[in-house]
Amino acid sequence: MHVTLISMPWAIFYRPSIQMGALAAYLERQEGDIRVTCLHPYLSVADTIGFDDYRIISNNPWAGEALYSALLFPGNRAGAKKLFCRELPELARRFGQLTERLADHFTRWLDRQDFSNCTLLGFSVCFSQLAASLYGAKIIKQLHPDLPIVFGGSTCTPAVGTGLLDVFSQVDYLVTGEGEQPLADLVHHICQKGPLPANVRQRSSIGPVRHSPQGCGQNREQSDLNRLPTPDYSSYFQEMAALNLSFIPELPIEFSRGCWWNKCSFCNLNLQWCGYRYKNHHKVYAEVADLVERHQCLDFFFTDNALPPKEARSFFHRTKAATLDLRFFAEIRIPKTGEECQIYRHGGLRVIQVGIEALCDRLLQQMCKGTTTIDNIHAMKMAAIFGITLEGNLILEFPGSTEEDVRQTLAALAAVLPYRPLQAATFFLGDGSPVSNHPQDYGIRAVTTHPNNQLLFPKNILHRLDLPVKGYRGDRIIQRKRWRPVRQAMGAWAAFHASRKNPAQPALAMRDGKSFLLIRQERPNQPTLHHRLTGLSRDIYLACDRPIPKKKLLQRFRTIKEAQLTRFINDLRAKHLLYSDGTRCLALAVRSNATPKNRRDSPVLKFRVS
Repeated sequence: MHVTLISMPWAIFYRPSIQMGALAAYLERQEGDIRVTCLHPYLSVADTIGFDDYRIISNNPWAGEALYSALLFPGNRAGAKKLFCRELPELARRFGQLTERLADHFTRWLDRQDFSNCTLLGFSVCFSQLAASLYGAKIIKQLHPDLPIVFGGSTCTPAVGTGLLDVFSQVDYLVTGEGEQPLADLVHHICQKGPLPANVRQRSSIGPVRHSPQGCGQNREQSDLNRLPTPDYSSYFQEMAALNLSFIPELPIEFSRGCWWNKCSFCNLNLQWCGYRYKNHHKVYAEVADLVERHQCLDFFFTDNALPPKEARSFFHRTKAATLDLRFFAEIRIPKTGEECQIYRHGGLRVIQVGIEALCDRLLQQMCKGTTTIDNIHAMKMAAIFGITLEGNLILEFPGSTEEDVRQTLAALAAVLPYRPLQAATFFLGDGSPVSNHPQDYGIRAVTTHPNNQLLFPKNILHRLDLPVKGYRGDRIIQRKRWRPVRQAMGAWAAFHASRKNPAQPALAMRDGKSFLLIRQERPNQPTLHHRLTGLSRDIYLACDRPIPKKKLLQRFRTIKEAQLTRFINDLRAKHLLYSDGTRCLALAVRSNATPKNRRDSPVLKFRVS
């Protein structure tokens, strides 16, 4: 039995597909002599159109879908072009050239493939891969009409899957949820004509789509992730060698599946999982060591929605002790302590994506984040202290947002100016998210088809599909106008950091003289300020190194009255040296022993409690 797996654009070109790597390793370990071939045409697409252009397109999900939509639906080309040009105006003039190159590439790529002995052909369909996979499957089906084709991946939710099987004749089967065991069962089903496996749906030429029992009770998920083999990335490296590509890849690994928090109201990323499971740190370290030895790579990308905190700390303790210069990217819940960040950093965790999402307490409650604004700011500060790059989004235009939400967000943005900028992310309605399931709670009057999908799919097809990103009617126009100042402030924030002469030096840095504290404060388009805090003022500021309740400051510094402390806090907050939510306080400056370059002298401003 021979299974061929394909991952189409717009997967990240410098990473092999962990979906295919995990499936290949699992299938080849099963009974029945299953042989697996993994194909990564996105690698040769990147080589064909240029890696810079590929990177730009792969970072914009709608633009990538538009290019293959134009090939999949030639009669709908005008709509696809309109969407592409709106999303990537810098590449608008090359739309025609890019679609021609993609079509020519797939023809030439297909000429080099041999599917004559293939039992089952599978497409891994994740972010920005739906149109490309449908196009590829269509062309292959025309050449090999008897070859069974299966779709699977995070895009293939039960709702999406039924529509795909109903509309597109090139798709014969669809796996929903976790793929290892259902795919193995499907291979045996095709060869032995047994019952349709759990979590597999089948297209029927007559009548409704056939499907097996669906749901967590019947799901063939892996109960113990520690028993899974290390992903097999050998095919990716063989293709790299054939294309003579010389970059060093970043290897995906997984610690867990699902999300241990799984409460965020906007999130629909966990529809394919039935619960949270994770590997122990010994297993993950063994996989890393194995992949380092096999492929001579040192950069790794955790695919988890959120690392398991306890096991992750043990893992990074282990990598710290190893004599390897490992570097990791991971998505984590916001770290609570400096000790936690120190463990991560010393273990090789250089880039983290943290679910900041909002800098307003009411919005964080609406989003069910389980965090506060001051917690988020503290996480940004700790990342700056320990030299960890923090990536995160600020969701704009969340339905039901108020003017006060925007005001609080702008105030917080002024405080976080010294830290690495967040990315502005316009709210989108994900099917299956709590907001989608309870739209009336968020002021949404009706859930509709997303307008971008109206440009990607012909009308006669679109109304039969239940796609994962929705449109809605509510207060969208109001929110777009309301959040414009925040979008502008975030642009200025990014511009400030892009223009800094010495980005290695903290933009808000402090140096301790034991009896006094010097703070250096860079400001956009203004001279740098220098502040001196002495005596009790210094002591109070240092006590605010992490979020601390105001009442605890009063208990610790008994010589100061509440009115005096309030004036001092308000003074520092007005100068953006400290953040306070009215209850807790956080000093914003981070320690630095570096000497600033091109110092522009300005008066030293002295502060003291009075």
